[in-house]
Amino acid sequence: MVKQIADPHAFKRKALQWASSFDVFCCLDSNNFTDPYSRFDVLIAAGVKDELTADAGTAFDELAEFRNKHPGWMPGFLGYDLKNETEKLTSANTENLNFPDLYFFVPRYIVCIKGNEVEITGADGPDMFERIAQVPATPEFSLPNVEIKAAFGKKEYLAAVINIQQHILRGDIYVTNFCQEFYAENADVDPLAVYLKLNEISPNPFSAFFKWKTNYILCASPERFLAKRGGKLISQPIKGTAKRGKNETEDDAIKQELRNQTKEQQENVMIVDLVRNDLTKSAKPGTVKTEELFGIYSFNQVHQMISTVVCELQPGVADVSAIKNAFPMGSMTGAPKISAMQLMEQFEHSKRGVYSGAIGYFAPDGDFDFNVVIRTILYNQKNKYLSFHAGSAITFHADAEKEYEECLLKTQAILQVLGQSLSSSRS
Repeated sequence: MVKQIADPHAFKRKALQWASSFDVFCCLDSNNFTDPYSRFDVLIAAGVKDELTADAGTAFDELAEFRNKHPGWMPGFLGYDLKNETEKLTSANTENLNFPDLYFFVPRYIVCIKGNEVEITGADGPDMFERIAQVPATPEFSLPNVEIKAAFGKKEYLAAVINIQQHILRGDIYVTNFCQEFYAENADVDPLAVYLKLNEISPNPFSAFFKWKTNYILCASPERFLAKRGGKLISQPIKGTAKRGKNETEDDAIKQELRNQTKEQQENVMIVDLVRNDLTKSAKPGTVKTEELFGIYSFNQVHQMISTVVCELQPGVADVSAIKNAFPMGSMTGAPKISAMQLMEQFEHSKRGVYSGAIGYFAPDGDFDFNVVIRTILYNQKNKYLSFHAGSAITFHADAEKEYEECLLKTQAILQVLGQSLSSSRS
């Protein structure tokens, strides 16, 4: 059943408030970005008819079986440590959030907003319009009670980058994505209020809010990992970041500098080559191509260099297999992929968990779409542990000081929402 609504933004907020009463729900929000591959503005899935929880080992096989059993809407998330299933890798770093490596569910209700049209499906779908319309307005946002700490001191981070560059010099890797965790203990936050504020400050095209029992993912991602549209696979890796200018003239100059910066282009093209290689495993021979190279896209806090790599899906390659063949995404690993992942396990202090993973959906028509989990707050409400990561690409020519600054730049919106700041001069 489809209805016209006068104010999609207000309806979305009410629908989120309604969905938050369920133990499990997911919201995917494109924030009205123009994207030829998007199929809706907002998708909210709430309630559980069936679910799959799995950890690395046989998770992708279990997902394939679960998908065959449930061909309709199916949202979920993939954690970074599924790398231990796709490759012979391990993860021994600390982790305090307790998310599973993989979770998907068959929802009781689907709320789909596109333009001024809303479609709600579910056993009592027609009644849901009235229920959602009567939901009271969301309360005013107030700053959460948190104290952010950094897993790395600045000096330690700079030393780690120099050590990583020695591995690059020896030829162990060409480029890697080195990530650091920021966290708060005894954190008392309202997850929905924080997400709404984050999405207001940083309205990105692959925004997501995922509630899994008492665990929350509050995501403001600008990056697509992998989508399927008909027989076409699409991946859009990001490598290359620059701050926004104070005015239009400065902003244009920064964009032009990013577009022409050799280091950023080198990072981007190395990851594009890696993504091309990953897609080849699922593609019809000769169909992998780069649709756009070094595209510059602007978001509220940063400019990003984004490339688009596509292919035609080889007949007989199942959707879950295509995802597994490309996971984890090259923009979050480095090249060569396995060596970079092994090395980062040595240098990073924390398990990435859901960070560097993916959130998305399988649709009834066989399409799917998954983001890259970056610019994201992870929160375990039960043990009051809040965490977010930031990373940057390390090459031989990288400036360790600038890479540290880039990490802080990427956390800007999250820190603003949490009422915190991190000094670039931290020891």
